[in-house]
This record gives sequence, structure tokens and C-alpha cells, in this order.
Amino acid sequence: MINFYKTVDGNITPIDKIEHDCWINLINPTEDELNYIVNTLSLDNDFVRAALDEEERSRIEAEDDQSLILIDVPYAQKENKIVTYSTIPLGIIITSNAILTISLKETSVIKDFSEGLVKNVYTNLKTRFLLQLLYKVATRFLQYLRQIDKISNYVEKQLHISMKNKELIQLLDLEKSLVFFSTSLKSNEVTLEKVLRGRFIKLYEEDQELLEDVLVEVKQAIEMSNIYSSILSGMMDAFASVISNNLNIVMKRLTAITILMALPTMIASFYGMNVSALPFASFWYVASFALVVTAITGVMLFKNDLF
Repeated sequence: MINFYKTVDGNITPIDKIEHDCWINLINPTEDELNYIVNTLSLDNDFVRAALDEEERSRIEAEDDQSLILIDVPYAQKENKIVTYSTIPLGIIITSNAILTISLKETSVIKDFSEGLVKNVYTNLKTRFLLQLLYKVATRFLQYLRQIDKISNYVEKQLHISMKNKELIQLLDLEKSLVFFSTSLKSNEVTLEKVLRGRFIKLYEEDQELLEDVLVEVKQAIEMSNIYSSILSGMMDAFASVISNNLNIVMKRLTAITILMALPTMIASFYGMNVSALPFASFWYVASFALVVTAITGVMLFKNDLF
């Protein structure tokens, strides 16, 4: 899918074709769409296809009058009423005529820009547009991290009530999401520091402060992801110990019950054998004796906290 946008009267407005100082947004583009963009804007083919590789790392490159900034953006999806978080690459290409964004899936960050929810966005100010996009990505990381924290607190309360595999698996998914976030944020931080040096993209004085704000947000997101990851890891270890302890308690009680059930059976088996001259070989005596032995054993087991 390919869409064209341009700032008209201070608002992001969809247009029908490529124009000077426009924004081109490609989401999971077809081969024909890629070839059209490459040929029309004389772009580097590797730059355009870089973001279509899910394993591509965050980086910045420049060639002639083209610059590629590849960053990881947070992505949330809902499956079976469970929200999972991951990251996907977003390629941003800046040329003298236009700015392009390329990704495999539509993210909430790009959607906010295309729907005009981000204020004071001007497609002709390409560096400013880039920094606003990077700032939005950083704040979205923070927003998703807060959501992960709320979900983990809710799941923890559910686990206190009932130990179920569903909640444990959800905690594992959240822990995996935090690992993805932490790795992506650290890569983004390195890329942003390269942008800050101004070697690949020309920075203006009024944009310097915004870029520093982006770096502050990224550093904060890295710290939050590390804290939440440590908390989740400790929580998983704690619940693993609780589950193991509960299993030991259940096995202990089952063993005690087995002992109590075995005593009457063992006594009755002696008197049930075809052997003569057994003392007190009457039903009521044997039944009473078995009950007394079982009761005494039960009291001893209870005093030793085996029930």
C-alpha cells in the first residue's frame, strides 16, 4: 500500500501523486510499488528494501543526496483477547524532493501522522518531520511500557487467586516483549546519537533541542524496560517457587492419606488370610482395632504438619 501526503494550510492532507516536499508512506508495498518509487525518485534500491527485513538492525546511512534512518518502532497486536508487544523496523528516507517511510505493518505512530493527530507537522521541513517522528516513536515506547506494567500487575493479582497456565504464559509473553523493547531501544539510542553529531543529516539550531528531548525519552524508556524486566523476572522466579511449593504440599498430603488408607487394609489382610489360631478373630474387634490405629496415626501425622 502506498499513500501520498502533503502539508496544506498547516494540516497533513492526502494527495493523489508525488509532489515536491511531500511525504510518501509505504506499508508492506508490492514489487510494482517499490519499483515505481525507486524509478520515480531515483532512490537506492537497498535503502528502500532495508525496512522490509524484520531482522534488520537500527542504523543510519547516507549516499549522495539520500539519507536512510532505520529504527525499530513498537507494535501491539491482539490475539485471543491477549495483547502482545513487539517491534518492527521503520525505514525513513530523506531526499531533496520528499521524505519516505517504509514498514511491513501499519503502526500506531504512522497512523497518528497520517490522520493528522500530530500537530505542527510540515512535510517541507524534512529534518523537523524526522525528529517529530522519532519523538513520537520514543513516547509510544513509554506508553506501551506503562501498559505492560499495568497488565503485569493485573496478571499478578490473578495468580494470587488461582495458579493457571494462562496467566503464566501471559507473563512470559510480557517478559519477551520487554526484551524486544530493551534491545530495540538501545539500537535506536545509538542511531540517534549518530544523528545528533550532524554528519548524516543537517541539523538546524531550532531542531537541536527536539533531538535532545528524543534522546532523553529513549534513555528513560531504556531504564523503564530494564526495571520492568527485572521485576517480571523476579516475579516469575517467585511464582515458580510458589508452584513448586504447592506441588510439594499436595504430594505430602496425598502421601499421608495413602498411609491412613493402607493401615486398615493391612490389618484386615492379616485376618483375611486362611490361617487359624489368630487372636480376637472377630469382625468387630478387627474393625475397632483398625479404626484406633488409623486414628492414632492420623493424629500423629496432623501434629507433624503432614496435613
